[in-house]
Amino acid sequence: MTNNVLDDATAQVKKLRRSRSDKMLAGVCGGVAKMIGVDAAIMRIVLVAATLLGFGTGAVLYVAAWILMPEEEPAV
Repeated sequence: MTNNVLDDATAQVKKLRRSRSDKMLAGVCGGVAKMIGVDAAIMRIVLVAATLLGFGTGAVLYVAAWILMPEEEPAV
């Protein structure tokens, strides 16, 4: 038996990566937006709201994601 089921499941998995194309600073919001299927502008608004209303929590989360999230592979 071949690994067709495993290959199909792996192909459908969405990976959290920083965006190379949709970025303003590091591509974190663009990558998260791409993964969950919303516009990157909405993610940026949510991040600013979290930063202002959460006493800087959004900024800390952004920097942590910038450090921990790998950048997406270049398109071939």
